[in-house]
Amino acid sequence: MGAYETLTLERDVRGVVTLSLARPEKHNAMNAQMIADLTDAAGRLAADEAVRVVVLASAGPTFCAGGDLQWMRDQAARDRAGKIEGATELALMLKALDDLPKPLIGRVQGNAFGGGIGLMSVCDIVVAVESARFALTETRLGLIPATIGSYVVRRIGEGHARRLFLNARRLDAGAAREIGLVSVVRPADELDLAVEEEVAAFLDCAPGAVASAKSLVQSLARQTIEDPVAYSTGLLADRWESAEGHAGIDAFLNRRPMPWAAPKAGKD
Repeated sequence: MGAYETLTLERDVRGVVTLSLARPEKHNAMNAQMIADLTDAAGRLAADEAVRVVVLASAGPTFCAGGDLQWMRDQAARDRAGKIEGATELALMLKALDDLPKPLIGRVQGNAFGGGIGLMSVCDIVVAVESARFALTETRLGLIPATIGSYVVRRIGEGHARRLFLNARRLDAGAAREIGLVSVVRPADELDLAVEEEVAAFLDCAPGAVASAKSLVQSLARQTIEDPVAYSTGLLADRWESAEGHAGIDAFLNRRPMPWAAPKAGKD
C-alpha cells in the first residue's frame, strides 16, 4: 500500500487497514514528515474502494506525544508566513483524516498529548487502555491548541474544552470517556478485542451507506446546510435508490445474507 518513513500500513483480507504511527523512539511525536505521510496516506485510503475500515494505531508505549521537539524548534525559527505554512500543513492533515469516507477507529494503547488529542478527535470511535493519560499542555508553553481546536471542541463540546484547553491538566481514561474524547476504555490485554468488536460492527454495514451516514452527521452537526429537512430527506431517498439500498432491502426481505459481508480476518 505504499512505503512511508514514519508510518506503517497493514491490510487484511476484509479490507481493514491498520495505519500506525511508527516513531516509537520519539513517542510518535509528529514532525513535518509524519504530517506529510499522514496526509498522503489519508488520500490513498479515501480513494481505495477495497478499504472498509481504518484503524489508527501506533507503535511503542505512547500513542502520540504531540509535536516533535525539533519540528517545534523549526516552527519557532520560521517567519510568520513560514509558521502559518507549517500550521496549515498540520490542519490539512487533520482535515484529510476527518474527511476520510471510511470508519476511522483510534486504537490508543498509551498516553496522548497535544496533537495526539487532535488525532483522537478526528476518529469516529476511540478505544483506549485504562492506563492512558491525556492532556493539552500548550498553555504551559505559552501556546494554544489552535490547529486541533475545532476538532477537539466538536468532539467534547465547549464546556469540557474550556477546562481542557485552559489549565493543561491531565485526564485519566475514565475522565476522557466521560467527556466524550474516548469511546471505550479497556484493560491493555483486551484492547485488540475491543477494537475488533468495533471493526466487526462496521463490516456488517454497507460501505457506501457508512460513508453517507458519516457525511450526514458531519453536515448536520456543523450546520453546513441551509435546509436540513430537504437535505436529509433527499439523502435518504438517494440511499433507497442506490444499488446498496436495493440489494440490502432485497436481502432483508428475502432473509439472505447481506452482499457486503466480509471474509474472515487474515493478513495479505
